[in-house]
Amino acid sequence: MGDGETIQDAKGLEVVTFGCRLNTYESEVMRREASAAGLGELAGGAIIFNTCAVTAEAVRQARQSIRKARRENPEARIIVTGCAAQTGPQDFVAMDEVDLVLGNEEKLKSHSYRALPDFGVNLFEKARVNDIFSVRETASHMVDAIEGRARAFVQVQNGCDHRCTFCIIPYGRGNSRSVPMGAVVEQVKRLAGNGYAEVVLSGVDMTSYGADLPGAPKLGRLVKAILAQVPDVKRLRRSSIDSIEADDELLDAIATEKRLMPHLHLSLQAGDDLTLKRMKRRHLRADSIRFCAEVRKLRPDIVFG
Repeated sequence: MGDGETIQDAKGLEVVTFGCRLNTYESEVMRREASAAGLGELAGGAIIFNTCAVTAEAVRQARQSIRKARRENPEARIIVTGCAAQTGPQDFVAMDEVDLVLGNEEKLKSHSYRALPDFGVNLFEKARVNDIFSVRETASHMVDAIEGRARAFVQVQNGCDHRCTFCIIPYGRGNSRSVPMGAVVEQVKRLAGNGYAEVVLSGVDMTSYGADLPGAPKLGRLVKAILAQVPDVKRLRRSSIDSIEADDELLDAIATEKRLMPHLHLSLQAGDDLTLKRMKRRHLRADSIRFCAEVRKLRPDIVFG
């Protein structure tokens, strides 16, 4: 993670990304929306930090990077957003280096970056962070490219309905909500048309995909639709999945679709049943072992992470 990954806009706008693939995708949306709002045209430029809250170390690294950015760019406007800003906005409001704090919903909207000469005038206006649990849908933001990447990321889902003992993610991302299947397919077509042969589907709780959509399509159905309708995609990957929620169509796709890469990153968390129960996970050790064995029968060349 280090100092985060930086997208440099030609107009003097930087977006520094920490954390997951979903943040990488959202940073591209943020760069586009902030640029359209004229953020990069401000005297001194602007730097947006898209933070992660999954560990205390991730938050510490973000704060360290913000202080370093202020020292190196004394005239720049510094905006902090992402999961750490959503779950602990007061911590960033209290930093003298920070001019504005945006929540995870606000960061994707162009108007959040407008009227910027006025932002940060007092502590009450410094934070624009709404209740993430009030968000009911995930917009299908279209992007043409992922800056500096040979593969493209596509958001299909956001949020999580589970409340594992240790996990802060629902409080940063809200409840589970899915991007409609047609919008996902159109986004993949757009990226494939721009030369991306490899696409990674991203989300917070991928295997909960579709539960909130009409007809409740599952992740496997979405994967098959993408592969059937976008032949220019040569390699399709998924971000982490919860093995206990993997549906039959997804398993069939793993077995039969050669363009679906033989790699699964599993959210196992622990190998001890008592620990898993205390964490309020929905699987036991034996469930994980059985799932891996079943998938290996379907796809002998599968690799697990």
